[in-house]
Amino acid sequence: MATDTAERRAAHIRGVTVTAIACLAGVVAALVSSMVASGAGDTLGVYVLAGAIIVQFPLLQGLEMAGLELDIEDFGAKDYLYVAFMTFALWFVCWAILLETGASL
Repeated sequence: MATDTAERRAAHIRGVTVTAIACLAGVVAALVSSMVASGAGDTLGVYVLAGAIIVQFPLLQGLEMAGLELDIEDFGAKDYLYVAFMTFALWFVCWAILLETGASL
């Protein structure tokens, strides 16, 4: 019973950590896109998004080396797609809001 609880807790911490980092990366990417891109048609914003997605995986490996049990070596295609989608979704929504309101950073 105690092992099951510990495994469920570790899986929950892994899920929360990966989701939080992906969402924060999406928001930061939107802010950076807003600063460097001239508008919605500028592809530089998409390059910022791609960079934010790529940077997350070494960051997660670093967190695992620091002591968090994230099991990055067990990541499958579904996990990589989840991280990419969550980052894209937050980037898209936040950058759309920034573009629509005309906010300048």
